[in-house]
This record gives sequence, C-alpha cells and structure tokens, in this order.
Amino acid sequence: MKYLVIVLLFFYTNMLFAQKQAYITIGNEPKYKEGFKHFEYTNPNAKKGGVFKAATIGTFDSFNPFILKGRSAAGIGMVYDTLMTSSLDEPFVYYPLIAQYVEISKDNDWVKFYINKKARFQDGEEVTAQDVKFSFDTLINKGSPQYKRYYFDVKEAVVLDKYTIQFDFKTNKNKELALILGQLKVLPKHFWKNKDFLDSDSVIPLGSGPYIVDKFKYGKYVSYKLDKNYWAKNLNVNVGQYNYGKIQYDYYKDRTVTLEAFISGEFDYRMENSAKNWATLYTGENFDKGKIVKKEIKHEKAQGMQAFVFNIRKPLFQDIEVRKALNLAFDFEWTNKKLFYNQYKRLNSYFANCELSAVGKPSKEELKLLDPFKNELPKEVFGEAFKSNITDGSGNIRKQLRKALKILKSAGWKFENKVLVKDGKKFEFEILLGSSSMEKVLNPYIKNLEKIGVIAKVRVIDQVAYANKIKSFDYDMTIRNFRVSLSPGNEQRNYWGSQAANIKGSKNYIGIKSKAVDSLIDTIIKAQTRKELITAVRALDRVLTHNYYVIPNWYISSYRLSFWNKFNQPKIAPKYGLGVFTWWLKDEYIK
Repeated sequence: MKYLVIVLLFFYTNMLFAQKQAYITIGNEPKYKEGFKHFEYTNPNAKKGGVFKAATIGTFDSFNPFILKGRSAAGIGMVYDTLMTSSLDEPFVYYPLIAQYVEISKDNDWVKFYINKKARFQDGEEVTAQDVKFSFDTLINKGSPQYKRYYFDVKEAVVLDKYTIQFDFKTNKNKELALILGQLKVLPKHFWKNKDFLDSDSVIPLGSGPYIVDKFKYGKYVSYKLDKNYWAKNLNVNVGQYNYGKIQYDYYKDRTVTLEAFISGEFDYRMENSAKNWATLYTGENFDKGKIVKKEIKHEKAQGMQAFVFNIRKPLFQDIEVRKALNLAFDFEWTNKKLFYNQYKRLNSYFANCELSAVGKPSKEELKLLDPFKNELPKEVFGEAFKSNITDGSGNIRKQLRKALKILKSAGWKFENKVLVKDGKKFEFEILLGSSSMEKVLNPYIKNLEKIGVIAKVRVIDQVAYANKIKSFDYDMTIRNFRVSLSPGNEQRNYWGSQAANIKGSKNYIGIKSKAVDSLIDTIIKAQTRKELITAVRALDRVLTHNYYVIPNWYISSYRLSFWNKFNQPKIAPKYGLGVFTWWLKDEYIK
C-alpha cells in the first residue's frame, strides 16, 4: 500500500496541525464524513442468519495465520478486528474500528491511535493500548518475517495511557506508515500470556472480530459462527455487513471436484479462475431454471504479475539471456485461443490495468531515477516499455524457437544427443506446482522447450509440502501471483527487496538483489505526491520487466462469479470489491 500523503483536513490559520480525526486517507478527501450511518453499498436492514458455505483447495493444520509454521485455516482473519478498516467504494481511506480516532504529527514522525472504550474481545475483556503494543511487538519478534519488513520504519510502540498508543517512526519520509499501522490486527495479551505463540497450531484463537471458530476437522472443513455479542456490530463501518449466521469453508483436493460439488449444491458460491470451465461447464438444469446465477462483473482493480517465476538463486537462471530465451518458447496466443477461449490479455507489466504501468519511453523524471544505475541495468530499460513476445496463434513458433536457440548457443550451450549441454551439465529444470490445474498450460510449453534441447519437468506435490518449499525457496521455477494495489508501497520490499531475498517466507520468490530495485522501492515509499509515486513505480516496472525475471502470464478485468440463487444483494455494488459479506440470505434460507 502507498499514498501521496496522509491528508489531515483540519486547518487553523492556514497551518496544518496534528489533531484527532476519524479517518486516514490516501490523498483524497473521505467520501464518508464523521458520523455517517453506513457505507452506501450496504443495506442496514439486511437480515442476519443462515449458513453460507464456500470451498477452498488444499488443507490446513493451524489457526495461527501470523507465523511461518503450518498452513492456516481459511477465513481465520474474520476472528480479528483491526485498528481501522477500509471502504470498498473509494481507494485508500480507512475509518475507525478498534481505534475511534487517529492523530498524526504534522512532521509525520509519529501516529497515535485512541482506542474505542467500547471495544471488547470475544470473552468480554476490554481492548486496551497494551493489547495493541503486545500485538505489534509479537508480530515483529515472533511473527512471519514479512511483518518486520512491513513495519521496518516503525521505531517503537509506546503506551501513553490505557486507551492511547503512539507509534514512533524512524523516518518521517515514509508517508504510508500511519495507514499500514491502522491495518494492524489486535491480539489479546491476556489470552496469549501462558501460551507459546510459535507453537500454537491447535490453539483456537480469541479475537475481537465478528466471527468465532465454531467447528472444524483438520484438512476437511472449518466453520465460524457470528458472535452475537460482537462489540462493533452496530458501528457504522459494520452496519449491513457480516450477515451470515455461520460461514463454512469445505476443503477439496482438486478444483474439478469443487465445480461438481458446487453445481450439485454442496456449497453456495464460486469464483471461477478457469476460462475453459467458465465457457463450457456452467450449464445444465440448475442454470436453465435460474437456481444458479452465472455472472461476469467488471472491476477497476490493478492487476499484479502472475507468471512462471524463475528462481534466480539457481545458477541456471542467473543469466538474463537464458531467461530471455525461455520466454520466447511460451506461446501465449495459442494458449489463449486453444485453452482459454480468448478470455485473457497478456501481462506486460507488474502493475497492469492502471496508470502505474510503464508506457513508451522513460520520462525525464524516470530517467533521473534510472540513470545512476545505467551500468547495472539492461539497455532495454531506457527504451520502449516492455512487450511480451507475440505469436500468430497457430502453434507454429519456429521463428521464436530459432531465436531462443541462437541466444542459448551464444550463451555457451551446445547440442549433445538432442539436449543442450554446458560445462558437462544438461539444461534441465523442474517446475514445482501445488496442484495439477496448470499442467495443461505447461505441457505445450515443455514440448516447445524440448524442441530446442531444454528438459523441463512438472512436479506436483501436496499443498502443505508446496507451501513449505515456497517459503524456503526450494524450487527451480514455480507459478506465483504478485498482488498489487493502485498505491504500492512498503510491501514492495517484501516482493523485490534485496534483504527479503534471503529471508524465508518472504515474497521475493525470484531472489532479486538489485541496488536499482532497492533504490526505486525507497523512492516509492517516500514519494510526496501522486506524480512522484507514478514515476517511481513506472521506473520500477521497466526494471522488473526488462530483466526477464518471469515469464508473464495473463489477466482478466472482470470477476467470473457463480452462486446459488439464495442471496439478496444491496442495490449498490462496491467499486473495488465484490462485497460478498454485504449480501444476506433470503428468508427461506434463514432458520
């Protein structure tokens, strides 16, 4: 997350002063003024009750989502409240939840949160500043390494009184800190007093959120029940939300099975990620009779990079020419036509579908950021914005394969018994997957590689083993999705920062260590205006794309959604999300 400046809209004699306020905003005046009744995309008269059932893939063995160990249960975030919460119909505005007010110093060197005295944990205990400090300190010292990177510029958390906590900053240049601290999930200090946070897989958590863990069977299902005593159920940010009496997630091993289960009524709601399924399998009596709704909903969300990811920690992939050659062997146009029913667009950016994408040649402002690293960066960075290789969709890519082979031979690879060899080693690698769903895409790619003497093999392992290997960077190539927002910020360190490359559990899956990238990330985080932010992100986009760290996949600018016709929905849909938790069940499904 990132924003131009945290705007404090309180002025006195034309000077900006730190004052209590009921929001944090990313460069925009909040849509909802203090004292608003509810978000306009919710229905305050929505009935509560009934069971909402969803499905998820894989398994789980933990209820602690904050540590590296284990795979946490789906939906576990509903147990916890954050200091502040966002709106889904405006970008980057946070409103009070646990924190009733926020105060940011005029020099941006600290932020104070004033705890709502009505805030309660699910056992009835008060939420205090001590709980907030405990949460922050625990996540920094015992949580996943991502928290230490995310809150890197926070000096310390200081309890000022029972209901007030102040976070002091190491620097006043990081304009995002107050907002990301508002996202902090608050843990109960008294609950964890005699428990080992790092060895708490089976501990049923206590939070202050709307739902409580109800029933579960490891790897099979987990259900949550609405907390009837939820302290914030009448808070304006929650009115008309969290309407289901129970929410259950059923676990499946295979996506194909989940579709069959959905159509037969085993669960209520499904977001489809397969173009073929969407085009061919959402048919039958239940659809014809209107029992199941099939719907495409356009969205305006920025699209991050989904890709075949090179692990450049491996010597084989440290040569950019090798990575460039392997990009040429992927025939997206054929894949899109034959497998995806032409539903997708090719990704050419790590920040697609928005103004953050690099376009044309670098601007003068971009060049000022890039020029100091001219000797480190590929010359293409200083030319036109990146474009993935384009084929004619026929499946015949001899031209591209000849070019790829020429590049590899120039890099020292030679044919021996139809296989490329260098320094006595064959050109071979493994593509690690956590499910078999992408094999249909990878198999044609592997056949293309075989034609130029490259041996690639797919290895599919179970979700838990896959998660562990991903965390420890134990793979040659895999498939990952780097999520982004319209205002990138501190999370970029976790994606591409040099320090993150050596920290297990980070999202620097590629293994990037680049002074240029580190410098651009710092510029993004410290940007004072929207223009500065866009400039820095576009420069970063050029560096990432032209280094061929990945083989870009594809994206679609709409949700493919199907659900059983048992829901009521508000008249207004949120702009930046689906708002499923603003829906409610029809009367006949509420017992």
